[in-house]
Amino acid sequence: MTGTESWTTDQVVRLTGVSSRTLRHYDQVGLLRPAGTGPGGRRIYRRPELQRLQHVLVLRELGLGLPDIAAVVDGVGDPSSEVAALTAHHARLLAEIGRLRRLADSVARSIEEREGGDPMSADEMFAAFRNDPYAAEARERWGDQAVAVQEQVATWGRDEAVSAQAEMSAVHRRLAALMAAGEPVDAPEVGDAVAAHHAWVGRFWTPGREAYTGLGAMYVDDPRFTATIDGYGEGLSVYLRDAIAVYANANLE
Repeated sequence: MTGTESWTTDQVVRLTGVSSRTLRHYDQVGLLRPAGTGPGGRRIYRRPELQRLQHVLVLRELGLGLPDIAAVVDGVGDPSSEVAALTAHHARLLAEIGRLRRLADSVARSIEEREGGDPMSADEMFAAFRNDPYAAEARERWGDQAVAVQEQVATWGRDEAVSAQAEMSAVHRRLAALMAAGEPVDAPEVGDAVAAHHAWVGRFWTPGREAYTGLGAMYVDDPRFTATIDGYGEGLSVYLRDAIAVYANANLE
């Protein structure tokens, strides 16, 4: 590999945020093979492997399961499937950009009004909260409370959003480590981690036993959530669902 740009597993982990355990799993299932091994048996990745991993992560964000991702990146079936998936992802990103721009414009107009500018009409005050591309789905799947949560989160500043994301990642990493160590879902340490997860969910809403158990089930039933959670460790969504059920039955009403 002399003279060829390459990355070790540790470097790929730092670049992508994907755990070494996930990389090993991708290798085991044939989704992402390393280019070779270096001194001491370290796995080495080159640019084609990084490009493939980028495709895998994009498709995972779209909610595809690993078999479907493999079919796309390997060109099995419809050769336009990857383009179609990327096009759908692009459309969702553009819709979200448009929503955030409307929110930013609304905040700017509010600042102008408070600094002595023309007052906003009632319609202008709430225009940014209409036509949310995800509101209809959220209302259908989880009720009006979910839409209210979306609107609340949309008002967060950068620091609050970053803090929430960091807390979520820390909880998932903690649970993934317990799962990797073979801890059963009813172990006290797992219960403590789920309590931290419930507290994180409490940033948005406070679910009781039935709602929290339903949330855990959704992590497995909805491929978009499964893909995100399993990014911390293959099978973590199922582990978390089962741990939530134990915690909810013991601690919530």
